[in-house]
Amino acid sequence: MIEGIRIQNYRALKDIRLGRLWQEQDKEPLTPLTVVIGKNGAGKSSLFDAFGFLSDCVKHGVEEACDMNGRGGFERLCSKGCDGPLKFEIYYRQAQKERPITYELHIGLSKNGRPIVLYERLRQRRKGQTHGRPFSFLILNKGTGMAWSGEEHGKDIRDDGDLIDEKGLKDLFHEAQKESDSTEWVELEDSSRLGIATLGALRQHPRISRFRRFIENWYLSYFSPNAARSLPLAGPQRHLDKQGENLGNVVQYMQREHPDILQKALGEIADKIPGICNIDTEVTQDRRLLLRFHAEGFDTPFYAQQMSDGTLKIFTYLLLLASPSPSPFICIEEPENGLYPKLLQALANELRYYAAAKKNGSQVFVTTHQPFFVNSLLPEEVWVLEKQKDGFSTIRRASEDQLVVNLVEQELPLGNLWIADYLDE
Repeated sequence: MIEGIRIQNYRALKDIRLGRLWQEQDKEPLTPLTVVIGKNGAGKSSLFDAFGFLSDCVKHGVEEACDMNGRGGFERLCSKGCDGPLKFEIYYRQAQKERPITYELHIGLSKNGRPIVLYERLRQRRKGQTHGRPFSFLILNKGTGMAWSGEEHGKDIRDDGDLIDEKGLKDLFHEAQKESDSTEWVELEDSSRLGIATLGALRQHPRISRFRRFIENWYLSYFSPNAARSLPLAGPQRHLDKQGENLGNVVQYMQREHPDILQKALGEIADKIPGICNIDTEVTQDRRLLLRFHAEGFDTPFYAQQMSDGTLKIFTYLLLLASPSPSPFICIEEPENGLYPKLLQALANELRYYAAAKKNGSQVFVTTHQPFFVNSLLPEEVWVLEKQKDGFSTIRRASEDQLVVNLVEQELPLGNLWIADYLDE
């Protein structure tokens, strides 16, 4: 669960904060379902892509991440008029009763212009500690620094919270060695790789490893109906890809491994997609996989290539939520495209129910500009992103406006209030 995030110098997001950070404990944490609304050009796509960028940094390194998905390199990612670095801070809790962890990441350029990790740190309060600064268990400056192995040793070194240069790191290391033999001096060979990606692959760093897996398993939906209509080679696949190109493979996997879960999911999906009574797959002679939709009143099925964009989209989202091994964090950008308004409200309710589930639930993050979707939301679930005159975005929680809260309590839909400009500054 991400309780809060801060993003600095990333495109239009010069400095925005959502939810609770370790130095802002008076703020309410992010809800299991978090929705960002705003006008066109407000920065919703930049915010959505910031999560994708972090995930790509873990999987591929910061240099490749700067160029992936049409980002255009480090210089184009920096906020206009700023040389960087790009800064991210995540306040994260592995489970409800566990102590939160703060992750800080700074990305800049080397002397020869290559994107590198300038600074990286993981911090957590000690067991039983309820206030005060957390203790660092990973500090890296340009790939060099120290890490503490194990789950809990009580010998992490408290730092002042400011950036620490190489000399300061060495001083801390010598101090830590006197306290604990679990301190390790770290020198990464490639400064464009994240420390959590490298050290998180080692069993002796379980806290780092869990956080690495958390980010690696984020799912960002760039769903394309045309991709879902493709004919992939037959073969079961556990997880849906970002564009939905392997939709049929996921259905095939669930048919084989989790038939009961699939049939239950298909029954629920059929209730929400008018006229559809069953969905299955067919393997062609050349081992291509066809996704078939059985409609009421027809003896022969319809194939994915014949279905509307909206039907494919709602089916994909609902199948994603039915996964027996869900991603811990799901991002969906503008789910409203191609969907009937009443389906949008049903989808919003499904996402909230799913995100709040104690078993197999995931935190869900959505960007939208569709009031019908927002009508099903609560003020604390909605964040309003706005572009200011200086070209940079600001963000605030809808529940910060008491008038909006009062009107929603009087059963006025939040989306309607948005249309009526009640959510504008």
